[in-house]
Amino acid sequence: MEIFAFIFGLLFIPLVLWFARTFGLYTVVRECEAQVFTLFGKVIGTINKPGLRFPWIEFGPRAALLPFFGKKQVVSTALKQYYLRNLMVNSEEGTPMGVGIWYEMQVTNAPDYLFINSDPEGSLQANVASSTISTLSNLEMDKMLEDRHSLSRSVRATVTPLSEKWGYRLGSVYIRKVAFTDSHMVDNITDKVVKRLIQVTSAMKQDGENRVGLIKSETANKVSQKLAEASATRPEVVGRVLNEIAQRDPEILGAVLDVVETEYLLKSDGVVDIIPSSTNVLLQLSESSNGGGSSRALREVVPGR
Repeated sequence: MEIFAFIFGLLFIPLVLWFARTFGLYTVVRECEAQVFTLFGKVIGTINKPGLRFPWIEFGPRAALLPFFGKKQVVSTALKQYYLRNLMVNSEEGTPMGVGIWYEMQVTNAPDYLFINSDPEGSLQANVASSTISTLSNLEMDKMLEDRHSLSRSVRATVTPLSEKWGYRLGSVYIRKVAFTDSHMVDNITDKVVKRLIQVTSAMKQDGENRVGLIKSETANKVSQKLAEASATRPEVVGRVLNEIAQRDPEILGAVLDVVETEYLLKSDGVVDIIPSSTNVLLQLSESSNGGGSSRALREVVPGR
């Protein structure tokens, strides 16, 4: 008995719900959806709040006639996006260009959307295309390529009044692509861009080399100045030290000067004549002038040579 009741309820409940929906006792409205009810060809109301709704409560006794003399139409109120490709426009210079524009639309008034315009989405597409062509035609190429934001706002401002009249709202509008349609022009522009890039790269390289050369010359100048200052400082330091040695011990100063003098003599290429103190200087000079080698005479006179 329980199994029979379960099977009967399993089959009977869906049948009852179908009967209730068919005769308009209730309706289920989904998210981003609006249901428009018409009776004898006239709109009696719209339900756009999601959830379980009861037309008898919304429209009163007239709801009893809807299953027989009325109609329910479901309209999506979700945000829709469209993209129009390759709209042909001409710049001020006469250059043919293709434009791609992206836009959004959303139904705000379902009855107007259904009954004022037989093809609202197609009409919107045509209006956006015509407005884009009229806005961008005969503009300077630079402005067409750079001022996309302001041009997109101009297109939206032109199309919005008509869209509101037809029961939907035009959302964001953006010109996404502006391209050249002539392949030869594209090749010419590419060549110019490549040449310009090469020129800019060469200029940057030359500027870098000039800066490096300037830095090197400034560095060499500063180094030479520092070396000159160091060379000028050395005699002062040496002289000050020698003065300090002379004040403490003059004999040490004399020895230092002798060592320095001897060192300079050894480094020089000059010939040194050594004359003993017991030898007559005039005699030695006379022998040297008579053709005798001074070095040989000195070696003969100096003891130990």
